[in-house]
Amino acid sequence: MWKVAVFVLLAAASALPWASPAIALAVGIAVGLAGLSVFGALSKKVSKQLIQWCVATLGLTVPLGQLWSIAREGLVFSALTMILVFGLGALLARLLRTGRDESILICAGTAVCGGSAIAATGSAIGAASASMAIATGAVFILNAASLYILPPIAHALHLSDVQFGTWAGIAIHDVASVTGAAKGYVAEGGVPGQALETATVVKLARVLWIVPIALIAGWWVRRQRAGEGASAGISGGVQVPWIVVLFVLACVLSALVPAVREHTKEIRFGAGLGFQLALFLIGAGITRAAMKAVGWRVLVQALVLWLALAGASLAAAKLTIS
Repeated sequence: MWKVAVFVLLAAASALPWASPAIALAVGIAVGLAGLSVFGALSKKVSKQLIQWCVATLGLTVPLGQLWSIAREGLVFSALTMILVFGLGALLARLLRTGRDESILICAGTAVCGGSAIAATGSAIGAASASMAIATGAVFILNAASLYILPPIAHALHLSDVQFGTWAGIAIHDVASVTGAAKGYVAEGGVPGQALETATVVKLARVLWIVPIALIAGWWVRRQRAGEGASAGISGGVQVPWIVVLFVLACVLSALVPAVREHTKEIRFGAGLGFQLALFLIGAGITRAAMKAVGWRVLVQALVLWLALAGASLAAAKLTIS
């Protein structure tokens, strides 16, 4: 019973204004590693819903014209990074001798949007729950590291708000950590909130790739298993990325009701607190058992892919965006 009380108290504290995304995630990880995590399945479900609705809420602050402009560039960056990640991932899978399913899931999680992409792609290829857990653990470890590492590097390199927002939207795996990293970033002479808007839209442009990536992966694995004479065991279905749909609908609502934009500051504040709670719940899912399940081969593959993606996207943002 006392574990429940401690968990709830720390979760509530992480969602208070005095906290920050980095603090919320750190507290969550500490709770998970200390064995104080409770409501495992419920926490995962709540964090997913929180992220979805908080992202949709941020859509109320983004003008439709700006949405199209950022998304167009984000889609170009996304297409190029997909090729990089899956090409390099295939090479690493051969060198490290990682399993086929684990390799596909790591590539999908790195290239698209972390846990959501892993879940959708895993369902499409009929991956075992153990493979999905291992891939998710590896991606979440690097995702947590990104939240702390990228902002200081961006300040040291004097990245503009748009440059950092684009970089974070590509290099950080999950939506909650993307918004967490971009929430407090303001370049010298920059505009508060611009990095957050850019990062959110760029990330959602990547989320759109969940559908084609999952479908292509499912087709490819079915073909391979048929060639091996094995039963496919794949449904071929893929979930609709509702987070993108809700965000666009919120942008449209904002355009139809201009008075909504007068409360941009309050909307961002409320969404930020929701993201902090989601990050706490995500961090609490990184338990000792989850850490042990991640083998060194899978972790090395995920690390190399993340470094390649972060480096390439940083160079692209620095060179092509003013």
